Amino acid sequence: MKKRNSMNTSAIKAIVFDWAGTTVDFGSCAPILAFQRLFLDQGVEIEVSEARAPMGLEKRDHIAALLNMPRIAAAWQTVHGQPATEADIDRLYQDFIPYQLKAIPQCSDLIPGAVETFQYLRARDIKIGSNTGYASMMMPELIEKAAQQGYVPDCIVTATDVTRGRPYPDMLWKNLMQLGVADIKSVVKVDDTVVGIEEGLNAGCWTVGLSVSGNEVGMSYPEWQNLSNEEQAALKAKAYSKMQAGGAHYVIDTIADLPAVLEQIEQRLKQGDKP
Repeated sequence: MKKRNSMNTSAIKAIVFDWAGTTVDFGSCAPILAFQRLFLDQGVEIEVSEARAPMGLEKRDHIAALLNMPRIAAAWQTVHGQPATEADIDRLYQDFIPYQLKAIPQCSDLIPGAVETFQYLRARDIKIGSNTGYASMMMPELIEKAAQQGYVPDCIVTATDVTRGRPYPDMLWKNLMQLGVADIKSVVKVDDTVVGIEEGLNAGCWTVGLSVSGNEVGMSYPEWQNLSNEEQAALKAKAYSKMQAGGAHYVIDTIADLPAVLEQIEQRLKQGDKP
């Protein structure tokens, strides 16, 4: 990623964004399509809610978590005659990769308001890091499509670049090493999953949960827009509650709302507050 000379006068030095459901892919739909097709090929149908439950984990860990769910474990044993093994998980992960590679380009649009937020950060010379539960081999086309739309983060860390994925803070710490940022209280993690928020909390930084654009609501942008105000409010309230229960310092609808929260964090830092 391009390195930049820092002239940052903000108390906030870096933002670390998740990818799907946070900066791209409103509703975080790409992984769900892939997981459902993967399990259907194995004779086991999984519900969208089941597929979404472990979202944010590294994808092999996600598959293992699905197979540990009682209903899915029972369905697997009925079809295959025995519980899923570590070898099954390894095989499923290899089978998952082409499904994911096919789904990602279909779900690569930037989330509305993202470009304006990136411009806000660049104007203040706040560094932009990113990390993801995707493996490195899943990212090239998504990175290219994001760049075509105006999103080029300063660094990208994937789940396969570290030994321990979320909720461990290893990806975020690797981001900060690449960005050259040492003061953890000057960093904000932005994510649409509870496990991504836990990553930020475990790293010791500020955390901002996204309720509407990501996994908790789990709808594409057109689907969300087609809901009534009452339906939106009900889903939003449930998502806000989930992210707040997960420990997020702040919860907002989408990345478009981030600048206002950063202003609040900026003021708190100037008053001596810490995450």
